[in-house]
Amino acid sequence: MYVHQQRLGSEEVQELRREGGRFLKELREKRGLSQRQLAAQVGAEYYTFISQLETGRGRVPPDRYRIWAEALGVDAKDFVKSLMRFYDPLTFEILFGD
Repeated sequence: MYVHQQRLGSEEVQELRREGGRFLKELREKRGLSQRQLAAQVGAEYYTFISQLETGRGRVPPDRYRIWAEALGVDAKDFVKSLMRFYDPLTFEILFGD
């Protein structure tokens, strides 16, 4: 199985992850959830996992996208499309670019 890994050392990739983290934080806050509450809803063992994602030091696991979208009160397709901008910008550009 081929897994495309972006170079995490790249400053551009790190900035995209931080932007993605801000996006997640905005959705969480709009929903009125604490990090601990969101962690419980998405099945994360530790609420610090949410903090890591919100600071751009990780990604929402793809097998959990639907659960996250539901917890954050957003449509799953829109959620994944938004995350793709931050997590896989090359594919996003091919699919949704000009």
